[in-house]
Amino acid sequence: MAEKNKKNSKDKVTVESYKNKIVTYLNTGKRLIPLNELETKCRTKKSGRENFVQAFTELRDEGIVTVRKGMKVALCSRMGFKAAEITRLSRTFGFAVTEDGTEYFIPGKCMMGAMPRDRVLITDIPSRSGEPEGEVIDILSFGSSTLTGVIEYAEGALYLVPDIASRNHMIISKGESVPFVEGDKVLAEIVYRGRRHAEHKVKIVSVFGSAELAASCAESIITASGIITEFSDESLREAYRISEGGVQEYCFNNREDLRHLPIFTIDSSESKDLDDAISVEKTEKGWLLGVHIADVSHYVRGNSALDKEAMRRGTSVYYADKVVPMLPKELSNGICSLNPDEDRLTLSAFMELGEDGEMISYRFCKSVIRSRVKGVYSEINKILDGSADDGIKAKYVCVEKEIPLINQLADILIERKKQRHAPELETIESKLVINENGVCCDVVPRERGKSERIIEEFMLCANEAAAKLAREKKVPFVYRIHEAPPEEKTASLCEMLTKLNVEYPHFKEFKPAHAAAILENSRGTDKYEAVNMMVLRSMAKAKYSEEPLGHFGLVLEDYAHFTSPIRRYSDLAIHRIITDILAGYDEKWLSKRYSGFAVNAAEAATSAEIRAVSAERDCEDCYKAEYMKQHIGESFTAKISSVAEFGFYAQLPNSVEGLVHIRTLPEGEYDYSEPVALTEKFSGVSYELGDTVQVLCAAVNVSEGTVDFVIDEEEL
Repeated sequence: MAEKNKKNSKDKVTVESYKNKIVTYLNTGKRLIPLNELETKCRTKKSGRENFVQAFTELRDEGIVTVRKGMKVALCSRMGFKAAEITRLSRTFGFAVTEDGTEYFIPGKCMMGAMPRDRVLITDIPSRSGEPEGEVIDILSFGSSTLTGVIEYAEGALYLVPDIASRNHMIISKGESVPFVEGDKVLAEIVYRGRRHAEHKVKIVSVFGSAELAASCAESIITASGIITEFSDESLREAYRISEGGVQEYCFNNREDLRHLPIFTIDSSESKDLDDAISVEKTEKGWLLGVHIADVSHYVRGNSALDKEAMRRGTSVYYADKVVPMLPKELSNGICSLNPDEDRLTLSAFMELGEDGEMISYRFCKSVIRSRVKGVYSEINKILDGSADDGIKAKYVCVEKEIPLINQLADILIERKKQRHAPELETIESKLVINENGVCCDVVPRERGKSERIIEEFMLCANEAAAKLAREKKVPFVYRIHEAPPEEKTASLCEMLTKLNVEYPHFKEFKPAHAAAILENSRGTDKYEAVNMMVLRSMAKAKYSEEPLGHFGLVLEDYAHFTSPIRRYSDLAIHRIITDILAGYDEKWLSKRYSGFAVNAAEAATSAEIRAVSAERDCEDCYKAEYMKQHIGESFTAKISSVAEFGFYAQLPNSVEGLVHIRTLPEGEYDYSEPVALTEKFSGVSYELGDTVQVLCAAVNVSEGTVDFVIDEEEL
């Protein structure tokens, strides 16, 4: 009997073998084969059915085979089908990305009810734009079942209008839902999938509050983005234990004692997580710049609960007057924060700079510091421009000799950056003013004075030195890279500049100097803001990489993020590597320990940054819409920031942006000169990128974070 069972086991065909047999058979003969015929042709033993079914299921889930009407099977490749993932939805369409990275536009009627992160099969359909366009023909696996939206009343009942597909009303299973009312911003879970978005059924899991309040909408954005807001119990216990232990003197062993140096921090007045401090002195050769960073890696050890939590989060997320920290406040605002008059453990970078700002040498060391004062940007700026009152002067008396020095050195570093032809791109940053009720009552341009530039330049030096160290030691590392713009983007930039009659240098290969020249040639003209925006949009996105590919925008061969380990995991990761370099571990050991870690950390940091930036932007849009709600019907002077076939966007000086839809423009026939202008055929009236226009605030949607403008006809 045992012999018989052994023989049967030996004869049984494995799942992998069945997968090969199925693919081989489907590659020959007819494209479509009935499933029962396929099973008959491929199965060898009755006992093999279980493995056959598993093999077929895996192939279908992988998008290699598909089942069509009449239970007929085909290879996806022979049918022209492609596996893809739904990346985003809009009101009337969606997008899917195939495994080779190609993005497909999917019309709403061709979505088959697919949701973001669903794995689907798509097939090509005729494109109206020339870009890839497809239709979903099958859903291979479901992504997330949760979504956010607004409760609306329609046709005698309450429905969920999802944020990701706001044209559709989804049926609510009230018996399974928590209490809700019309106008609520909610988190929902899909409990039934239909063939169309409107056929999906959901239950309401939680209520954020009114959709008319930006705070409620921001909370829903954070949740929908997958940003973790609660720390695990284990990580909190670690943080409490570290905090309660305090900074122990035995930790000063084998550290350089820098408490005698006039070291100080400079941050915004609201900052509580102070992770960088500076020192500077004049030398015979030029300058000695010290950048002293909180030694977070001393407390957050590799593979600990805190480390795993930090890597999952990747970065702190800042929006309005709130922050979702990467580390618990016991660390971020406590023992790791470089608070004044308190001993703190740091990782210091000392850069010896020549009179012209050239980096002559650098060194890193474990250190202990005691910050002399918590500097504030606005106060330092007043000292520098001579408007500081006696109270401010008294506060900074302990570093009064250092402030002129940091100003001088920053000027030298700024000039050096110009000499290497780094493009000086400008971005409008805004500050949201939130009242005691959590409502945005004002949006003001964020002032960027000289002290902000000083800290920026000093941090750039330290970041460059960290990357230089890694390259010199030939160790795995997490670099901050910024590649040259893709050729199609530089071609588009040239096309736009030509249409705007803006001169630009001709080139075979686009280099930073070309971008710098384009900006400089238009500086002081009415086209400058438009040109600045176009150059900015032509740039590639900076990201993290284990490869030292350089930084195009800064014109540096070596660059990393070293200076913010409290709020960025990339910085914490390289602190850990630098610590082991300083401990004397050799290249072989470091390579073995950190090769995989560097790759994983770079990927995690990049994805976390993308998630955080997107969430922060969407939250900010909701607060800006909330602010503009108070100004409906008012007239504003704005500049056209982008032009599309359906209208143009106009931006106010405080960075609020709104859409002027083509249907609201004076009657006529408009030609679209992609992507710089809309021109009325007969009158010649043109709305061009960079033009100043007078607009009225016509409508806002706080939940969607949108503002609608119309042309102020009284100003025409």
